[in-house]
Amino acid sequence: MLLLPDLIVGSVCDLTPELLEWHGIDTLLMDFDNTIMAYTEDVPSQDVLSWLESVKNSGICLCIVSNTKRGRAPAFAEKNGIDCITAAKKPFQRGVREAKKRYAGSKKLALVGDQIYTDVLGANIGGVFSILTKPIHLHNIWLRLRNDLEKPWIAWGRRRLRLDET
Repeated sequence: MLLLPDLIVGSVCDLTPELLEWHGIDTLLMDFDNTIMAYTEDVPSQDVLSWLESVKNSGICLCIVSNTKRGRAPAFAEKNGIDCITAAKKPFQRGVREAKKRYAGSKKLALVGDQIYTDVLGANIGGVFSILTKPIHLHNIWLRLRNDLEKPWIAWGRRRLRLDET
């Protein structure tokens, strides 16, 4: 099912290099807003910065794949030495195709993001391992409503993942 993630985590920081390697992932594509940093913040948490360094040091490639057209994501990427693709148009495939082209030599790509209808759907359509994380901060009514609409899919995804473990 295209709306069900392959993996669900509480935070992007839960994606340890060991967990990513266990899943065979050598390239991690990351949504930016509400996955790495809240929409309302300009500075990432120290936990996220430490996590980024840990993953980079493990040899796993990192690339931001964001729908944003604003300069926050590219500035963050440049400052932290990672690739960035903006105006990705997820769930449509512009950004995912670009990432697959850039990382054509990768064994396995994954996309982590906070939204079912953009990140998970875009990854699954593109044949990329999909990882759902909790949004960092639902600061307005539209984000809360969207999150409420995603809850049945999240519950179904959690149930499916529990069944897969048995």
